[in-house]
Amino acid sequence: MTAETSQTLDRGLRVLKLLADTDHGLTVTELSTKLGVNRTVVYRLLATLEQHALVRRDLGGRARVGLGVLGLGRQVHPLVREAALPALRSLAEDIGATAHLTLVDGAEALAVAVVEPTWTDYHVAYRAGFRHPLDRGAAGKAILAARQRPGGDPGYTLTQGELEAGACGAAAPLVGVTGVEGSVGVVMLADAVPERVGPRVVDAAREVAEALR
Repeated sequence: MTAETSQTLDRGLRVLKLLADTDHGLTVTELSTKLGVNRTVVYRLLATLEQHALVRRDLGGRARVGLGVLGLGRQVHPLVREAALPALRSLAEDIGATAHLTLVDGAEALAVAVVEPTWTDYHVAYRAGFRHPLDRGAAGKAILAARQRPGGDPGYTLTQGELEAGACGAAAPLVGVTGVEGSVGVVMLADAVPERVGPRVVDAAREVAEALR
């Protein structure tokens, strides 16, 4: 550190870099150890970064990069959507259901990209910007399942009627994308999700993850 630099800003940026380098977040104690500062300093840094949505803390208290980071560069969010669209379009056309990319925003799931099939007589209307609790709906539950099995194969999640009566969903989490928590899924009007949909959603999630790396 030189006289012209800010120690607090430096520590805040180091926090962001540390969180960006992990898929599973870090506790206050872990950050304190890595930064070489006491827990009180870490709490203050996290509180400030949370105010700007650059950091979020989950229910377990682990800190993660917040979606506010995306807002620092206006083109980042469109680039995420652009990277995901080919896989989403293929998924929607193949399954005949609305496909979506969903990211974590605090305690909510936020749809950031949506593609509807072109050939179906009817399908579920689902819009980018739609939010719902992480513990409701396939998109959020797939993300929670990935948290419970870090480094493993979380597979896919199926739900029925949790967000809309008569609609069911399937989703698989994004795996191996540093600093991004999300899922790829479909939502359809049906009594149950057809057997082939789950594995197909997993394939689409893998394609999107590769595009975002």
